[in-house]
Amino acid sequence: MIKEHQVAAKIELGKKVPAFKIPSSSGETFALSSLKGKKIVLYFYPKDSTPGCTTESIEFNELLPKFKKENTEIIGVSRDSLKSHDKFICKYDFKFQLLSDEAEELCGMFDVIKEKNMYGKKVMGIERSTFVIDEDGKLVGEFRKIKAEGHAAEMLKFVKSL
Repeated sequence: MIKEHQVAAKIELGKKVPAFKIPSSSGETFALSSLKGKKIVLYFYPKDSTPGCTTESIEFNELLPKFKKENTEIIGVSRDSLKSHDKFICKYDFKFQLLSDEAEELCGMFDVIKEKNMYGKKVMGIERSTFVIDEDGKLVGEFRKIKAEGHAAEMLKFVKSL
């Protein structure tokens, strides 16, 4: 569904993030351009309602007012369906939107699909990663292989340093 620009090239630090549109838990299609003038913390996580992903999302939700003071929107992305996202949001009362990338187009753009070892089996999945986009749409932060606990606070510190 990434329609504005079909992008084969990977996103690079210091470069403008190509415009994209993707299904959102808000009930509308999310367009990157809709947040021009705001900073964005775009975090990719493996799966709704799993322990690490829940911890990370709850921490972002708890710090949301502090991110808002920094003119920053929090947006989560996984390959889960909108229905799954709705359950996840309702269960934990998240106040930010989650994007559904079932086709892995946004995941591909940000190069977050990696081979992982799950109970001894090799599977392709989302490597927990976060990207910070500035008010002009430029990628100013790239964080990979993240530990879920404490990550939201680290991102808040990073955003405040911009």
